[in-house]
Amino acid sequence: MIFNSIRWRLQIWYGLLLLGVLAGFGITAYELQRGKQFRRTDEELRRRVNELGNALRANGPPPRERGLPPHRPPRDRFGPEAQIDDGPPMLSPEERPDPASHPPREFHLLPRQAGLFDDTETNGFYYVVWSRDGTILGHSTNAPANMPIPTKPLTNGPIPPRLRGEFREAYQVTPPGEVLLAGRLITSELDELRRTALTLSGAGGLILLVSMAGGWWLAGRAIRPIDDISAAAVKIAAGDLSQRIDLQDTSNELGRLGTVLNSTFDRLGAALEEQKQFTADAAHELRTPVSVVLTQSQTALNRERTAAEYRETVESCQRAAQRMRRLIESLLELARLDGGQEQMKRERIDLAHTAADCVKLVQPLADGRKVNIHCAVMPLNCTGDAERIGQVITNLLTNAVNYNRENGEVRVTGEARNGSAIITVADTGQGIPPGDLPHIFKRFYRVEKSRTAGRTGLGLSISKAIIDAHGGTIEVASEVGKGTIFTMRLPQA
Repeated sequence: MIFNSIRWRLQIWYGLLLLGVLAGFGITAYELQRGKQFRRTDEELRRRVNELGNALRANGPPPRERGLPPHRPPRDRFGPEAQIDDGPPMLSPEERPDPASHPPREFHLLPRQAGLFDDTETNGFYYVVWSRDGTILGHSTNAPANMPIPTKPLTNGPIPPRLRGEFREAYQVTPPGEVLLAGRLITSELDELRRTALTLSGAGGLILLVSMAGGWWLAGRAIRPIDDISAAAVKIAAGDLSQRIDLQDTSNELGRLGTVLNSTFDRLGAALEEQKQFTADAAHELRTPVSVVLTQSQTALNRERTAAEYRETVESCQRAAQRMRRLIESLLELARLDGGQEQMKRERIDLAHTAADCVKLVQPLADGRKVNIHCAVMPLNCTGDAERIGQVITNLLTNAVNYNRENGEVRVTGEARNGSAIITVADTGQGIPPGDLPHIFKRFYRVEKSRTAGRTGLGLSISKAIIDAHGGTIEVASEVGKGTIFTMRLPQA
């Protein structure tokens, strides 16, 4: 259903909100225009009613009418009773006197006053004057023929103007009981109001239509990254790791989310590629010793051999098995480090003491290759696992000795800087080509395959995993022909 769509929900909500605003604005504008037009007409009507009253007073006082019932006491001229009527307020039929015994008062307009109701003008004003008994004392020639006969007794004084059909009328009840009415045909004003209403409705509808279309486009543009994210996630889940979210605007919330997801997909793809490469490399590393074992055993079984030949075969199989064991142990160690299963001790250690022990351990190897090791590590404290950190330093020293030149040097230094304990291992060896530096910590990666026979290529990967588990970093810088520097940073205690 459309209500399950975020886009439709937003569209309906903002459409209803905009419709309410436009309706309120349109009604307000219409009422203001209507009130403005009627106020002008009502002012003219009141002025003409006053002129009718002046003309009635100018005709002389009314004749005495004996036996007439007394007038009702005046009430609020603008009270609710004064606005509920079907015609000009007058006495009820029972209260009307006999016209024959009480002749009506005469009424005529002066020329100036008659000009206000000139039916030859286009203003459309008319008047009607009734006596107390309902007799018409006078009226203009353009007065409507079906004027209602007054029947309701109301208060004396002016009555607010009212709308009757297409006529706007204002009237006043004099103290003697005459009713003065001035009106005007307002067909043109009503037509103009209808045109105003149609204009406002059309403009509001057009604005609503354009706004809804613009809102639909903006909503679609805003949630498009969600569709792209869903489509990319479906393809990635199906196995296409090359898919990425197409981002056109990275400054909004969904754009930033898409950037984060693309970065996550990149890391996920890289991790899966590394896993594939790791699996292939591990299989390759294990295949060689397994092939040695199978070949040697098969050769020994083909014919009878001497004891020395059997011993040589067994020793070859043992070396291959030891290589497999080292590889399997390294793989298990990496798996535990990656899974966070390897428990690191958290104790205060002195890196100067740890580095010195590692130098002593590697010194026989250095002596055999005629490499000098210099250790200048100041007392440096950090929190961690002394055995694991020693494993890293030993691995770095071993690599520095193995890949050094004859009579070369290895320098081990340490210092404290910016809250970190820093250990550097620098050698004067052959260096690492720039193209190999980004891959130096990858598993099974070897810079020179010919010089790494018998090694697994996991030493630096294990070292990096150990340092990462301690919350530190390890970096490498090298220049071909001049040497390599490994820098290890650990948080100080």
